[in-house]
Amino acid sequence: MYSFKNDYSEGAHPDILKSLVENNFDQQNGYGEDDYSLKAKECLKEKMNNPDAAIYFVSGGTQANLLVISALLRTHEAVISAETGHIFANETGAIELTGHKVIAVPTQNGKLTAADIQNTFDSYQLRPHVVKPKLVYISNSTEIGTLYNKAELLELAEVCRSLNLFLFMDGARLGHALTAEANDLTLSDVSNLTDVFYIGGTKNGALFGEAIVFKNSQVCSEFDYVLKQRGALLAKGRVLGIQFYELFKEDLYFVLAEKANKYAAQIAEAIKEAGYEFLTESATNQIFPILPKTVISSLHEKFAFYVWKEIDESRSAVRLITSWATDQKSVNEIIEDIKNRSVLE
Repeated sequence: MYSFKNDYSEGAHPDILKSLVENNFDQQNGYGEDDYSLKAKECLKEKMNNPDAAIYFVSGGTQANLLVISALLRTHEAVISAETGHIFANETGAIELTGHKVIAVPTQNGKLTAADIQNTFDSYQLRPHVVKPKLVYISNSTEIGTLYNKAELLELAEVCRSLNLFLFMDGARLGHALTAEANDLTLSDVSNLTDVFYIGGTKNGALFGEAIVFKNSQVCSEFDYVLKQRGALLAKGRVLGIQFYELFKEDLYFVLAEKANKYAAQIAEAIKEAGYEFLTESATNQIFPILPKTVISSLHEKFAFYVWKEIDESRSAVRLITSWATDQKSVNEIIEDIKNRSVLE
């Protein structure tokens, strides 16, 4: 049974494990002041061409989201998100628990537009009886595999500036977005156009960890207090620093993401050739084919994956995800099975 359920089923890339072992007995300062974390931050600043960036390493994506949002917003302020956004759909009300409403916007492709933001902002002007929108949350790639291009991100940045809103990008799968064939954004663009974003390591080769990046220290000058108060400041911060340095010193992060995208594209092409449609047009490592339920049942005998959404009585959309560790053999096997099932159909 091979799993296409997610991109974090495996442990970590061997280079990370090797570095963790080699540096295991090296005594270092705690709480992110170790040499590895400092070196990783300088490396990231160079990659994003932003020497003023303020970078903090944390353990996971939901943690990153609630830390950033709770730090930037006052108690009466709210977040605008696509209804597919992770903070709205998959985080057990973590943001609401910090005291902030998530205003969910229906979208066709998981992406917010400038018009979405303006319309939502205009709908929440009955002061003081309604919450005040203050932050826009987007994901790139989105939860359904779609991408923001540079023109779209520019439009979002402009409307957020005009309305005095923070723009926050969830980058749990940022590597897959930036290495997609359809992408025209760079890491530097993301750092320049957002107020804050994070670089996801958990879903792209790390044991765990995300790098929260503020455009500059003025965006949230006391974020270190927030980390400590919410239990997110690891004493052994070196574990995160080592991982991110290994991922970025020679661009391993992008190599791994590009590999996952390539394998997903191979599977997607085979599904198209078999005559099946897709729920979304994904250019990343997540694909959402619409398959007959009989085919789904048959594929489940050899492969693990999620049934995403029922389309009608006979068909459902499923989610297949390739990872940094996916191999060609497993990709070939599911492609062959899809071809065989389509013939039987």
